[in-house]
Formats: sequence, structure tokens, C-alpha cells
Amino acid sequence: MNAGIHPTGDGAARAALLLALLSTIAGSLDVIGLLELGIFTSHITGNLVLLIVHVVGGGTARMGPLLSVPVFVAALGATRMLMGSLGSIWPGTVRLLLGLELLLLAGCLAARISAGPRPDPEAATTIVAGMIGVAAMAVQNALVSVRGAPPTTVMTSNVTHLTLDLGELLFGRDSTSADKARLRARRTWPVVAGFAVGCGLGAACLAALGRWSLALPVGLAVLALAMASEWPCDQAVPDATSLDTVRPHESTRDA
Repeated sequence: MNAGIHPTGDGAARAALLLALLSTIAGSLDVIGLLELGIFTSHITGNLVLLIVHVVGGGTARMGPLLSVPVFVAALGATRMLMGSLGSIWPGTVRLLLGLELLLLAGCLAARISAGPRPDPEAATTIVAGMIGVAAMAVQNALVSVRGAPPTTVMTSNVTHLTLDLGELLFGRDSTSADKARLRARRTWPVVAGFAVGCGLGAACLAALGRWSLALPVGLAVLALAMASEWPCDQAVPDATSLDTVRPHESTRDA
């Protein structure tokens, strides 16, 4: 980031809201993907559990969970290479990556619709839909991770940090540690809440719309892209240090 350009308070608030929205996308896609496509699109390592459980239960290895991890790694690597070629994370770069995520989510929806109302988890169209969804979350992971922000697709570390920080606020005796914990919690809780809301919305849409429920993360991705499109072109995108003075993985014991 150009050292001479400092994001405004409004820019930092918009970045936090965008992270919460991305987390909502991930939560909704994870629920719909699991029930409609038979894989976790966000919690990728959960597919290893699904694969092992299926095999231990006497079934054959399912292609969706089997392919999800290598597809995720490949898509993540390709996105990181693209980001490296684009240089600094300016609003145009963020818009490009959010646009790519939107296209992938739309492709996931299209592939799922083409699979029919009751898809076979081992059918080619179902597997393709799942892998496109996995690739979309890889793009989101790369974009969020490079800014040092809380993860928007997996919540275990976020819930851990949030719980420890709340414990520090309630029971800690050091004011400096408490201040750091408060700042971290302020950044983490919207992401956790966004993911939970996304899971609920995804389940509700799935019950009401069936296979068309994948239109929900697509619509949310349109909103995310619209938010990024309103970013001033001469203002750099805030990173983690713009939102507060502590990185999300920084331990309260560091104080």
C-alpha cells in the first residue's frame, strides 16, 4: 500500500462491513453446498471427514469430497499468482477478485440447475457445480488472507479468538491486554455473526427454493461487488492494521 495514502474511518467501516458480507456468502454457500452438492465449499477440510466416514461406512470414495481439497489448493494458488501480478491491493484489484468470485458463484448455480431437481452426488454436473463453488471460496480466501483480516470462510479460529478475547475483557486484570482484546473482538464478531446469519439464510432459502437457493450467495456477491465499486479510486483498501492496531492472530499474552 502507498504509505502516503491513509484510509479514512469511513473506509475502514466499509471494509469491516464488506468482510461481514463475505462471511455471509460463505455461510450460505456452505449450508447449501453440503445439502445440495454433498460437499463443504467453505470448510474444505470437512470434506476429508465426509470422505472417510463414507468409506468407513462401506461406500466407495466419493469424487466431490476427494477432489475438493486439490481443487481448492489449485484455485487458491492461481488467485494468489493473479494478485501478485496485479501488485498492491487497490480498489480495482478488489473489484476484479470479487467479480471473479461472482462469476464462479453464478457458474455454480448454473451447473446445479442443469443437474435437475434431484441430482446424483456422483453425477458430473453435480461434481462440477461443487468444484466451482470451492473455487469461488478459494478466491475469497486469497483476497481476505492477504489483507490480514479475520477468515470469512472458516470460523473455528475466529470463535476461538473471540472467546479468548471476551474472557480477557471479563476476567483480565491488565488494561493494555484488555484494550487489545476489545479491538480484536470488534473486528472478529461481525465476521462470526455474518457466517451464522448466512447459514440461517442458506437453510431457509434451501427449504423454500430448493436448487434455486444457490441464487442467494450469487445475489450477496452482487451486493459485495457493488459495495467495492463505490470505493474511491484514489483510496487504498484498508488492511488489518487500518481497522485496529492488532492482527487477529496476535495473542493477548503478547502484551
